[in-house]
Amino acid sequence: MTSSGTDGLLAPGWADSPAARTTGDRAWLGAMLDAEAALTRAQEVLGLAPAGAADAVRRAADADRFDPRSLARRARAAGNPVVPLVADLTGAVGAEYGPYVHRGATSQDIMDTAAMLVASRTLGPVLADLDRAGRALARLAAAHRDTVLPGRTLTQHAVPTTFGLKAAGWRSLVLDARDRVTAVRDALPVQLGGAAGTLAAFGAYGASEPAALPRAYARELGLRAPDLPWHTLRTPVADLGGCLAFTAGALGKTAVDVLTLSRTEIAEAAEAGGGGSSAMPHKSNPVRSTLIAAAARRAPQLAAVLYGSLAAEDERPAGAWHAEWEPLRDLLRLVGGAARDAVELTEGLRVLPGAMRENLGLTRGAIVSERLSAELAPRLGRARARELLTRLASEERPLGEAPELADADLDPAHYTGSAGALTDRALERR
Repeated sequence: MTSSGTDGLLAPGWADSPAARTTGDRAWLGAMLDAEAALTRAQEVLGLAPAGAADAVRRAADADRFDPRSLARRARAAGNPVVPLVADLTGAVGAEYGPYVHRGATSQDIMDTAAMLVASRTLGPVLADLDRAGRALARLAAAHRDTVLPGRTLTQHAVPTTFGLKAAGWRSLVLDARDRVTAVRDALPVQLGGAAGTLAAFGAYGASEPAALPRAYARELGLRAPDLPWHTLRTPVADLGGCLAFTAGALGKTAVDVLTLSRTEIAEAAEAGGGGSSAMPHKSNPVRSTLIAAAARRAPQLAAVLYGSLAAEDERPAGAWHAEWEPLRDLLRLVGGAARDAVELTEGLRVLPGAMRENLGLTRGAIVSERLSAELAPRLGRARARELLTRLASEERPLGEAPELADADLDPAHYTGSAGALTDRALERR
């Protein structure tokens, strides 16, 4: 049995996700073949290849006809899989049209273009999942606009907030990620420059305007035509890595908050259908949040490799370009899986207002000490008001028992500031 690169035995965060299918070895092989076939089509459209060549390459460029494992083994000789693939594809096309396979291109043209195709095909489902998660969070924010819970800073109760505002904040990050992913996907370019990015070979093969070929190539693939060949101008890959790392972190914010809120001793929220434990039957683990948080922790380091490859020497680097392939695939998989899990997390999240109300009372009124300090300051002065409230809190008795606070309003629901209005404003964003 051979592996297609999509099993994900050690990667439950992306296993069986759309990203697993669009980034597997066979998917990358298919993207490289699509890039080769489109190049021949573009040359035929411009009169640089005879009628029939494009159809011959298209029919031969069927991923099921090629063996990814064999290509991987033979790629060691040239350092990339395009070289053995071109040899196999040329043989499959046959003697008449074989010379028009890969004509004028270099291996990096095909690898980079295939990477952009894989990214485009992966980001479509990611965007759909981000939209679903955003809609689910909007529903949560609206439904719990005035549901009060403890705000926490540096792990401690701070002042009251609302779950609606918290969910609106999660949604804001998801929409930020959606906008960044959309912009990057719409800008993904083909790569076509030939051996050193000059398009010289296409002129040698008869193109009167070689610069027209990248535009025709882009039209064939539904990608953008670049202003320049970008063999060593790695903005497209860096931008892609940046938006993917941001998306993982944006989804991670929701996940780590849910992990906190679902702790046994807090229990203010819970995942629907949590995961079980192999040893402890009573547990219902927040698995979706756990896997999203794991992706958020890995993504920045993977993006760092892509940013490091910006320093690419000469007209084709030795190592920088090659270093991008696996981290980029890992990033696409991580974010694809995290977006898939974010849909399940947000659409099934259970909010527990009863626990929130109970937790608001844990500090016996001290959670509104900021407001009490402001109200006492005109009578006692700021320093004495702070000293009084600090002492009462340290005595661990209800603040309402203190004579100085006999008439004070200690209801946390009356001290949520503009949380409702801020939530409403956030929900206006589309």
